[in-house]
Amino acid sequence: MCDPHHPAAGRPASPPDPRRWQALALLCATYFMVCLDGQIVILALPSIERQLGFTVAGVQWVMSAYMLTVGGLLLLGGRMADLLGRRRMFVAGTALFLAASLLCGFAGTPGFLVSMRILQGIAAAIMTPTALSILMTTFEEGRERNKTLGFWSAMGAGGATAALVVGGPLNDWLGWPWVFFINVPVCLALLALSPYLLKESRDTSRGKGFDVAGAITVTVGLMAFVYAIVEVPQLGWTHSRTLIAFGVAAVLLLLFVLIEARSASPLVPLRIFRSVRLVCDNLVVLLAGMIVFGMILVLSLYLQKVLGYSAFEVGVSTMIYAAASIVMSYASGPVASRIGARTLAVIAMALMAAGCLLLATAGGNYWTDILPGLVIFGPGIGAAVVSGSIAALSDVAESDSGLASGINSAAFQLGGALGVAVVATVALSWSGGSDAIADLTTGYQAGFLACAVLAGIGLLVALFLPGKAAAGAATSVVQHG
Repeated sequence: MCDPHHPAAGRPASPPDPRRWQALALLCATYFMVCLDGQIVILALPSIERQLGFTVAGVQWVMSAYMLTVGGLLLLGGRMADLLGRRRMFVAGTALFLAASLLCGFAGTPGFLVSMRILQGIAAAIMTPTALSILMTTFEEGRERNKTLGFWSAMGAGGATAALVVGGPLNDWLGWPWVFFINVPVCLALLALSPYLLKESRDTSRGKGFDVAGAITVTVGLMAFVYAIVEVPQLGWTHSRTLIAFGVAAVLLLLFVLIEARSASPLVPLRIFRSVRLVCDNLVVLLAGMIVFGMILVLSLYLQKVLGYSAFEVGVSTMIYAAASIVMSYASGPVASRIGARTLAVIAMALMAAGCLLLATAGGNYWTDILPGLVIFGPGIGAAVVSGSIAALSDVAESDSGLASGINSAAFQLGGALGVAVVATVALSWSGGSDAIADLTTGYQAGFLACAVLAGIGLLVALFLPGKAAAGAATSVVQHG
């Protein structure tokens, strides 16, 4: 899943750019590619693990490194674009994404691939908020901008869904490197067309400064935390390396809070967390990210390693949940206007919990064990993301709406990384590291159950969301996502 709400700033250009619709196509192609790249690697993980010699626990870093980097640097990327020039940073980010994709495809060792995924995440953290910022400054506020934001959101959902279909054939027919090489022609086209279709713009209204220290401490701190979780099955909770990793994470995240409290241009102004609605919302979105990415990872491994599906067959057999998520995303706005964001969030978490509980009983049959769970789980994703986004925007000053949306996006990405780590760790612990079908089944069932527990926690958090959100807030989210 990719969430469409990213920080953007600036006022609409006037008069309208006659090439703005061509520019929209270019920007939407960018978002499609970034969202595709976030999930396409899932189906290739068993091949990557096998061919590069990853450990069962270590291969999840191919996903986690990317998502942690994007989530940790998202707000910094948007701020840099505002100050240094949006088109300039878009081109720089695209060039970096191109180089990182090539290097990922040519990776020959686990360490090199994870390093290049971090580089790819840095590029995505620049490209995505910059592209949306350019869109916001290209189209005037009102019906035209809302229409373009609808296209933008559809491209994100389309990219995440297409990953399930495209990733399988690429991995099976051409090899796993092609899940990265597919980005190359798209990036080349973006680089060729950007100078002609995109206008340069800046926003210096909020003063100058980059909170680089804040961005680095929060990203590295979260990586240390995920590393500690991943190492627990092999080392145990009391091993010195585990304790050191948790300690480093705690120190860096505390340092991040201190930096934000004293920074003249903080990455995340702490005052924004005075909003109870925003805090609860982001917990819901964080948990939704953990559940979605954790479930998809375990499901992909279960279908390939237990049922013997090819990557292509996994993609086709899981499309139902992605399609249901997209449909529910569009339907959730009007529903939230009537019943409120809190009620919608409760329903969303209940659906995801029920779906994961069904998956936890999987015994080897797709039609009776997997499909019913996916049919129930899919709508919960769309409802959770929309309800969380409504809450993020409904109790925040207009001047902070971009920041709140950026935090909302970062919460989903970081949740995804944490979910992959937690659920993969649970599955590995219960399987005992064995490759026997019976042991793998036990481990993956435990992973699905862990997702159900996370959904149960999300349901409790959703119950603490403030009351019914205004219809206007719901409408705004539908128009923007």
